[in-house]
Amino acid sequence: MINKSEIINKNKTLKDVSELREVLWLNPNISAYEESSKKINMDISAIDDAERRLNKFAPLIEILFPETIPSKGIIESPLKEVNKMKNTLVSFYDTEISGRLMLKMDSHLAIAGSVKARGGIYEVLKYAEYLALENNMIQETDDYSILSQQKYKDFFNQFKIQVGSTGNLGLSIGITSAALGFNVTVHMSSDAKQWKKDLLRSKGAQVVEYDSDFSKAVEEGRKLSDQDPMSYFVDDENSMNLFLGYAVAARRLKKQLDEMNIKVDEEHPMFVYLPCGVGGAPGGITYGLKSVYKDNVHCFFVEPTHAPSMLIGMATGLHNDICVQDLGIDGKTHADGLAVGRPSKLVGKMMDSMLGGIFTVEDYKLYDNMRFLHESENIDIEPSACAAFEGVIKIEVSEVGKEYIKANDLQEKMKNAVHIAWATGGSLVPEEINRGFLTTHLN
Repeated sequence: MINKSEIINKNKTLKDVSELREVLWLNPNISAYEESSKKINMDISAIDDAERRLNKFAPLIEILFPETIPSKGIIESPLKEVNKMKNTLVSFYDTEISGRLMLKMDSHLAIAGSVKARGGIYEVLKYAEYLALENNMIQETDDYSILSQQKYKDFFNQFKIQVGSTGNLGLSIGITSAALGFNVTVHMSSDAKQWKKDLLRSKGAQVVEYDSDFSKAVEEGRKLSDQDPMSYFVDDENSMNLFLGYAVAARRLKKQLDEMNIKVDEEHPMFVYLPCGVGGAPGGITYGLKSVYKDNVHCFFVEPTHAPSMLIGMATGLHNDICVQDLGIDGKTHADGLAVGRPSKLVGKMMDSMLGGIFTVEDYKLYDNMRFLHESENIDIEPSACAAFEGVIKIEVSEVGKEYIKANDLQEKMKNAVHIAWATGGSLVPEEINRGFLTTHLN
């Protein structure tokens, strides 16, 4: 039984969290990369293997999703410097932002329009490969574009894929699985947007709706899948395949930064701010970035004040054995992709010695920052993706942020820093809904 009073009396930050105040929690267990990497039982060559597999599937992706033809089937997002947005944030929040501000636009990833295109599509492709190889339908030396043929779709149609989602992972899994021929069911929580359910159904996925939160949708989906020997469950809470698909982003980002002649080294630190729901996507990206840039990259998650599940899990050390409701928090937020009450056990423990910390942000700021980005850069992302800007705004001006910068001897290096706000979703949002977002004011 979780004792709320005992937890919040021991930890002032968690008291503030329970009272829905914005905080920056610094991870007391973070250690140097060489030490932290030893604590994680994973060979980083697994990330290279994931990237090779995605490259191998690129010819098939081109055929199934013609929008990827310009990128030759490689699903990657732009990296853009957003100096006008930086100036807007500095002016509006009366803050400081040293160095450069970049937007990593996973909001505009092909097929699924969100960061979930990385892990979700990778997991479906890996499962399809496994089935085809096990049943002697293909050999590893084959050109995987042959999987677009009808006989392979008929083969995959014997099998089911199921997933629990607040929305974006469901889009990623549902759209990709249906395109390959699988029977796919997406179990969606109460906060999932209607347009996402409608889009999934239009692509041929079955959608099961729940009146409860993300954890219940996952639990029910997992239970139904386990009862069917022909069903495969994509487990957002515990999947290593999802994690590795997300981690590939780091290799791709390095290439983009190199092409832009942007240094990341001891004198040029990089700060990355990642919106966080259950933790899989930001955790995988963080692990990948640390494997590339080691101690020169500083990663922070950002969660809504009403759904700070990863913060609570990591700060108490209880990980998935505690949920936001245990601290009297309702878990209800306009950031539907982040509306998660219980964090991933897998990711929380892996981040225990790697993550810099976690910011929380009030919902009204999501809409404010969405408008700022629209007006300054003519870029539209969904509200939950705008959580990333909270880190950019607060890292140098909050007392806790200053503490982090001083502890890492970064005071004189911030002028050389690059800040990356990771935009996690938005390009598939229907125009009329996007217009509604832009006129929403909560404060």
